[in-house]
Parts: sequence; C-alpha cells; structure tokens
Amino acid sequence: MNSIPNNRWLHRFAVLTALATLGLIGIGGLVTSHEAGMSVPDWPNSYGYNMFLFPPSKWVGGILYEHTHRLWASTVGLLVVALMRWLGGSASRRPLAIVGAIETLAGLAIFILRPDLKATGGFLTGIGGIVLLAALVWVRNEPAKYPLPQLGWATFALVQFQGLLGGLRVVLFKDQIGIFHATLAQLFFVLTCLIALLTSKWWLRIVSPQPGARNPQPAIGITHSSLGRIFVATTALILLQLILGATMRHQHAGLAIPDFPLAYGKLWPATDPASVTQYNAQRIEITNFNPITGFQIELQMAHRILAVLILFMVAWGAWRTWRTFSGPMVKLSVFWLALIFCQAGLGAATVLTEKAADIATAHVLVGALSLATGAMLSIIAARIPQSSADVLSPEAISTSAQPVKLKSVIESGSVGEMPAAH
Repeated sequence: MNSIPNNRWLHRFAVLTALATLGLIGIGGLVTSHEAGMSVPDWPNSYGYNMFLFPPSKWVGGILYEHTHRLWASTVGLLVVALMRWLGGSASRRPLAIVGAIETLAGLAIFILRPDLKATGGFLTGIGGIVLLAALVWVRNEPAKYPLPQLGWATFALVQFQGLLGGLRVVLFKDQIGIFHATLAQLFFVLTCLIALLTSKWWLRIVSPQPGARNPQPAIGITHSSLGRIFVATTALILLQLILGATMRHQHAGLAIPDFPLAYGKLWPATDPASVTQYNAQRIEITNFNPITGFQIELQMAHRILAVLILFMVAWGAWRTWRTFSGPMVKLSVFWLALIFCQAGLGAATVLTEKAADIATAHVLVGALSLATGAMLSIIAARIPQSSADVLSPEAISTSAQPVKLKSVIESGSVGEMPAAH
C-alpha cells in the first residue's frame, strides 16, 4: 500500500464507513427525537425474536426507529471489522483471531451456562464468528502506513464498546448511559472521517515526498501552530457543545426554554424555585411536558452562549485560514463556517418548532459534521508545515524574490525550492 493508486479502493471503503456512521448518528437522533429509545424493551433480542429475524410487520411506531437503529449499527460494525482488517494488513490476522476466539468462547459459555441469557450468548458468539472470519481473508495485503492501523484498531474497539453501551442503555434504563453513548458516537464518527482523510489521494500527495521533488525551504512569515491551536480549541468547544446537547436530549423534558432568541421573555431567565414552578405550571397546561428544573434552564442557556462563542471562533479560524492558505484548506474552513451557521439556524428552528423530530435530528447531524470538520482541519494544520505542502502567506509573497502561486502548492502537493526572503 505504498503507492497512491493502491489506496483508491481503501479510501472509498473508508468513506463508505464514515457515511454509514453518519447515517447511524442520524437514526439515533430520530430515536431520541421521537422518544423511542425504549420502544424495544429487550436486548439483544427484539420482543423475544432474534434481532435479524424480527418480522417487518411489527416495525411500527417507535419500534421502527429503534429496531432500524440496531440493524444499522450491526451493519456499521461489519464495515468497521472489514476496514480494520484492511488497514492492519496480514499483521492483524493473529490479534483478530485471538479476539474473535475469546468472544466466541465467551458467547458459547454464556449460552450453555446461563440459559436465561442465551440471547446475549448468541449475540456475542455471532460477533466473535465475524471477527474470526475477518482474520481469514485478505491474507497477503500489506498494512497501511502509520497511524492508519492504530486508528483501525481504535474504531474496532470503539464500535464494540458502543454496541455494549447501546444494549446496557436498554437493559439498565439509564439516561446517563445514553449521554455517554451519544458522545462516543460523535468521537467514533471523527475517527472514521480521519481514516477517510488519511487514505485520500490528496493527503498522500501532501505528506509523501514526490519522486524527484527537492526538499522545500521552510515557509516564510507563517505561524501555523497558532492557527492549529485555534482549530483544536474550537473543535474541543464543539465537542463540549455536543455533550451539552446530548444531556438535554436525554432528559425527557422537552424544551427547557420554549422561546428564542429570548428566554421566557428575558435575556437571562429567572431560575429561582418560584419562577421554575410558574414555568412548569405553564408547560403542563400548554404542552403536557414533564417538569423542568432550574439546572436544565441554565444548561440550555449555557448551550446558547457556547453556540455564539463557537460561531466567533470558527469565523476567526476561517479568516486566518484565508489569510494563510489557498485551495482546499480555505474551502474546508469556509465549509466549516457554513456548517456552523446552518447549525445555529437549526438550533433556533428546533426551539421555534417545539423540537420537531426532523429539525432536531438535522441539528444532531450537522453537529457531527462540524466536529469532524474541525478535527480534520486540526490534523491538516498540524501536518502541513512539516510537509512538501508548505505555503506562503499573502504578506510573505510580497517580500519574496519571486512570485509564488499558492493555489498550485496545495492542489499539486509538490513544490520546488521556495524563494528565500530578502
């Protein structure tokens, strides 16, 4: 896998896995938006049926969303096992075989020793069998370059842990598990997107020396590290924002603040016990939602304030990128800014439509895309100054001895010697 053409199908498969993961997040958003998380009260079976044999005639109401979520999650799990095997190459056969054997034996033991948990045993045995099968195929393929095999193992471990968390959320009926499950889903999507990026032809052109190309001189007058810190900090804020959003969605109390842009008619609503009691009296009379607390109101206000801060940070990062780079970096940063504007609009629409399921789900999806885009920009900004894709800022061009075409630098992934500054 040392040449760019050999990675073409691997990249396409990585993109497919990332898109399937995004779809899974969307279905999960529909489950939460429709309050359908407990529509199927058993796991890993569905109303006593094997998950994959559950009759379609029974897929009605909330069951449709929850059961579809389970089947889609199983599909993503299969894709991840195949992707991990492809990235790890022949060296991954033995560890995969060991993991698969352990899971299969554990499932058989549960199936035999605990008849009351035979569904769980069967489920675990099935997973182990798939992992064992993955260890037997593509015997001669070479491993991908660092850190792709490590990212593959991370996604492999995380997808199995996510499946366990999803089951525990049903069995234990704990909203806290649902919040953790939703957060890890976002991080899992980021991992799949990074694998898609690192297997792309564009990335390989950026990070790999081109045959016959001379080593470039360092870029002039650019502090890439500061731009990278902006990307990392903003991405961390988006992750925090998504955690706040997941916490609010799993409280089963509808909207803690029913109006926008004001909050109960004020810039900052009162959260004393008397005011909260009055809010709840209005909610029960008008919407019949569950009662809220002062903490839930403050949590949603924090969510709104953080949204404004994120919008400012992303706009700042896009402006800095436009001043420093050309080509795909600028396009990606502008796309990031467009996502944040869209996310802000969807957040407002979620309130104004009283948390309409399609709007709330779109809000979740755009949030996932925003997080993944920030992560990819952070990786690119950290890597570009060390590669043959070093570029000059507009200010540096004016001080160069010879003109430099910025756009061709990033898009070609190769440069000759940079002109030295006077």
